[in-house]
Amino acid sequence: MSLEEIYQSPWVVDIAISFIVLETAALWAFHQITGRGLVVQDVLLTILSGLSLMLALRCALTPGFWPGMALFLITAGLAHGADLRARARAQAKAKQDDN
Repeated sequence: MSLEEIYQSPWVVDIAISFIVLETAALWAFHQITGRGLVVQDVLLTILSGLSLMLALRCALTPGFWPGMALFLITAGLAHGADLRARARAQAKAKQDDN
């Protein structure tokens, strides 16, 4: 399979999904081992939103998987909204603590 064929198939999305999963595992492991770095729980909604978009794209590239695409787009939107809400609350709390 040539590089061109990979980029024109759902494989490219599968590779991106694999990187997201590996990155999340590496973040978790690094924090568990060293106590430094990002806490996965702090970025979990961002990861979920991005992963859901990748899964929606994967479904879009696969004939007959449009219900999955709709489900993953809804999931991405909900995760993104929850992430924005959590960040706004944290920012409001930080402002309140400064006063």
